[in-house]
Amino acid sequence: MGEQTRRVGFVGTGIMGGPMAANCIQAGFAVTVFNRTAAKTKPLADAGATVADSPAAVAAASDIVCSCVTADADVLSVVLDERTGIIAGAESGTIVVDHSTVSPGVAVQCAEALRAKGVGYLDAPISGGDVGAKAGTLSIMVGGERADFDRALPVLEAMGKTVTYCGKTGAGYTVKLCNQILGGLHLVAAAEAISLAKAAGVDLEAMLQAVCSGAAGSWILSNLGPKMVAGDDKPGFFIDYQLKDLKLATAAADKLDLPLPGAALATQLMKAASAQGHGRDGTQAIFHVIQSLAANRSD
Repeated sequence: MGEQTRRVGFVGTGIMGGPMAANCIQAGFAVTVFNRTAAKTKPLADAGATVADSPAAVAAASDIVCSCVTADADVLSVVLDERTGIIAGAESGTIVVDHSTVSPGVAVQCAEALRAKGVGYLDAPISGGDVGAKAGTLSIMVGGERADFDRALPVLEAMGKTVTYCGKTGAGYTVKLCNQILGGLHLVAAAEAISLAKAAGVDLEAMLQAVCSGAAGSWILSNLGPKMVAGDDKPGFFIDYQLKDLKLATAAADKLDLPLPGAALATQLMKAASAQGHGRDGTQAIFHVIQSLAANRSD
């Protein structure tokens, strides 16, 4: 690994970003971090990270700057704000790597603005939940210039087990939206299967053991199915975030005049979960919505 890739910045150290930055520290990178809620940077500071007071300050101290925030507006602010954003502190040759799940058009906007300063941009969203973030086993899907990807790869490999170059700018965000469609539908399928087994009086743990290792098994069924059964709504990924991502996916499809009826159904059920007060619960809380549909069923 060259000296030019030793300094890594991280903006956004929440449920996902915090463990990802910690894995960069563990891998031996000199890490500088920023988070709007400063208290969330304390564990990283205790582990050896330097805490900066803005994304611009992170960029000034880094060769590769990672970010992990929530929505389109957050990415645009963190990256392109002329006073406090990454663009204000990044020098020519810096690479910005954004791990957020946002609209593909955001990648194009950020990449064009940064390119004018000689700064690269990779859209590199992540999948694997907080479990994968902590273990360093995330799947990372990346769009942007291949040369930037090759240079950033050692940093990405410190955070992920499967790092895939997907193509041009925006391809990473698009692939993540594909992932979120699959995840949303898998959540609905898991909730419905568990609901059927419960209504029929089948042992739920036995059902999961039988099904998870078969053709219908999935990461969601194996990892979130037991939480549905136990009534454990503790978030690894919020319902409201899944809803936001499904809306992005259906909006992208609308621009292509592409019907996605399954994604539309998952979106409506996530919207119902949020309306029922589960917005800040984990995505497994979709199970409550499926159960509520049969609340008046006579056994």
